[in-house]
Amino acid sequence: MDRGRGRVRNRGMLYLLAMHVASEFYQLERKPPVTAGLIAANALIYLRPGVLDDVLPTLSEVCLNPYLVFKNKDVKRLFVSAFYHVDESHLVYNMLSLLWKGVQLETMMGSTEFASMVAVLLGLSHGIVVILAKVLATYFDYPGPWTSECAVGFSSVLFALKVVLNSNSPNYTNVYGVIVPARHAAWAELLLIQMFVPGVSFLGHLSGIIAGLLYIWLRRSFPRSNPFTSILRKFTWILGLPLRLIQNHLIRYRRRTFGRGAVGGRRTPRSTGGSRVVGRDENVDAVWRCSACTFDNNLRLEACEMCGTRRGDTAFGPSAPPLQPTTTTDSRDLSLEELRRLRLERFNR
Repeated sequence: MDRGRGRVRNRGMLYLLAMHVASEFYQLERKPPVTAGLIAANALIYLRPGVLDDVLPTLSEVCLNPYLVFKNKDVKRLFVSAFYHVDESHLVYNMLSLLWKGVQLETMMGSTEFASMVAVLLGLSHGIVVILAKVLATYFDYPGPWTSECAVGFSSVLFALKVVLNSNSPNYTNVYGVIVPARHAAWAELLLIQMFVPGVSFLGHLSGIIAGLLYIWLRRSFPRSNPFTSILRKFTWILGLPLRLIQNHLIRYRRRTFGRGAVGGRRTPRSTGGSRVVGRDENVDAVWRCSACTFDNNLRLEACEMCGTRRGDTAFGPSAPPLQPTTTTDSRDLSLEELRRLRLERFNR
């Protein structure tokens, strides 16, 4: 999280960020959609291309100022401020950190659970910022964070994610050249950033750590899925309902119209005059087997879907040349493999 600094428009680091993100996602077997969406949202809000520049509020209208949140009941500052960044280096550093943490957590937790956790941590961390600023101004006569600071950035959530990611890790990690236990990495990073990076919000980063610890405690105390996750799952299920209905309709229509059987399938149901009657236990539509290519076709079709041979014909369709007169072997006496071989030989002529 960063306090207000002047924005410098430079695209070089953004190109490097885009290349790095694309390279990382290309190497992943399972692409994490929530992490990708968060990175894209932060980048688009920073770039403000086209009509977005007229639609999106300015940085001063959304930055997290505790006094304005209380005075104007401006709740949007608690959430929207996380997606704004003051300059390119601020954005790139945060997005690289989000990429590293998000890929690991989303892969372990699943996209729905990860999305709900990010939303909860965002609300918790920024809510704690407002509460701590109010406490400092009221009881410690320190009004700076309450009235003067107006912070933006995804850093609070990133510190919370770091706490969650390393909560059970027995390993050690390197924090800017300092080897510390992974469980304490967020605290070490908090102190080092505050010492060497000017203009950062100590209160915002501290609130992120507290939010991460609080989230871990809540999940351990209430091991069942949190209500927000259940609501999010129901919401995504409702959004995907039309698509699932269309897919199911297309699948039923496809099964009703096309045979889609296997060529020379393992099953050998009883044959009745060129058609195959399938038993109840096979749980598929009745089909007839093409005498030319042995493809299983739906009974509704009069010609083979694979080679075009008419139903009931023993000769090959127009897509293959006729058999040579010297070939007198009855196809019914040939095995499936021999039929396939003969058909391939005739296609290759």
